[in-house]
Amino acid sequence: MRRKIRILMAKPGLDGHDRGAKAVARTFLDEGMEVIYTGLHQSPQQIVNTAVQEDVDVIALSVLSGTHMSVCRKIIQGLKEAGAQDKTLIVGGTIVEEDIAPLKEAGVAEVFPPGSPIDAGVEYLRKRFADRL
Repeated sequence: MRRKIRILMAKPGLDGHDRGAKAVARTFLDEGMEVIYTGLHQSPQQIVNTAVQEDVDVIALSVLSGTHMSVCRKIIQGLKEAGAQDKTLIVGGTIVEEDIAPLKEAGVAEVFPPGSPIDAGVEYLRKRFADRL
C-alpha cells in the first residue's frame, strides 16, 4: 500500500498573515495529501525538527516577509545536519524573480512566486511523487 504524500506547511519568521498558506494547505488536502500545519512564527530549527519528527516528504514554506533566502538556507542546513536532506523543500510567497535561481541552487526544489496558480504545488508534487500516485 502506498503512503500518502506528507506535507509540512510552515510559516517561518514574523509573517502575521497565513490565509494563503491555509488555502494552499486545503488544496493539498483536497488532492488526498496529508498536511501538518505548524502555524505562524516558526523558526527554521522548529520547522526542521517537526519535519523530522513527523517524517514528512515535503516542507512547504509560505514566506511573505522577504526573508526566504536566509530561512531556506537555514532549513537546508538543518536538514543536512539532521540527516534528512531527502525532504523536498518548496517555497511560495512574495519571492522576486531574481531570487528563484539562487533558491534552487541552494537546494529548494521548486519556487512559487506571486501569481502562481493555487494548485501549482499540487501539480509539481504529483510529478515529483508520480510513483506514489
